[in-house]
Amino acid sequence: MDRFVSIARRSRFASLAALSLAATPAVAQQVAEPGKLLLTNGVSTIEGASGGGLTPWAVIAGNGTRDGVGAQANVTVAELADYDFRSAGIAIGAWDRIEVSYARQMFDTNWVGGALGLGEDYTFDQDIWGLKVKLAGDVVYGPEWMPAIAVGVQYKKSLDAPIVRAVGAAQDQGVDYYLSATKLFLNWSVLGNVTVRATKANQTGLLGYGGDLRDSHSVQVEGSLAYQFSRKFVVGAEYRTKPDNLGIAREDDWWDAFAAYAFNRHVTATVAYTDLGSIATIEGQRGVLVQLQGSF
Repeated sequence: MDRFVSIARRSRFASLAALSLAATPAVAQQVAEPGKLLLTNGVSTIEGASGGGLTPWAVIAGNGTRDGVGAQANVTVAELADYDFRSAGIAIGAWDRIEVSYARQMFDTNWVGGALGLGEDYTFDQDIWGLKVKLAGDVVYGPEWMPAIAVGVQYKKSLDAPIVRAVGAAQDQGVDYYLSATKLFLNWSVLGNVTVRATKANQTGLLGYGGDLRDSHSVQVEGSLAYQFSRKFVVGAEYRTKPDNLGIAREDDWWDAFAAYAFNRHVTATVAYTDLGSIATIEGQRGVLVQLQGSF
């Protein structure tokens, strides 16, 4: 394995670790184009940063290595039982060290908006600006048990200030802080991530920040676990704990089960079954999330 990793590092030609479904887990890598190993830039979170769909990882956006600059853009659609969610984002990564991201979130309340007096199909909108810096380690290379470690900050601003304040939010803007640790264990073709976030956002900020129950940052834990079936195909699951700041609407933890497929180095598609629990007093918000990402 040491010889394998050494060859991969010297060549900088990459593709994701492959695993035969019928065999004992073993990793094989093909010599391909220069850049990161396929899929190790992650997909895009609903908040714009690179990682999983729900939580950021300690990876940097784009295909660029420590000698260059890369970028990725995405469109994400989630169809829930009673709501529709859309987001579009872009992230730029430099020298496999620094990432800057932006996302616009759109949350359509459908019939619920009418029932709540907001109007049929009322849409909550939010802008999210992010900065991430990798501090140490590497997702693939280096000591087997040393993960990549990154810190990040996200500035979020609701575009519906009067409404989010009317539902009990203390502010219409806020800042999240997070620390992520991520590692791809080549021997087992398994990727693990843990993210610790300090936030006061209600439903990621779509319903404002803080409330009558709490108006301060609370620490939340997020995790991802993924398994590589081939260098192009990965399946996994995520879990994200949430604060509960608003007395009028309980906020549940989120989780999903996803599959991501890289058609090539530039196009990745992700499909997930996601459970967001109760949103704005409406229970059972489960559905399908689909994302298309382009990267270079």
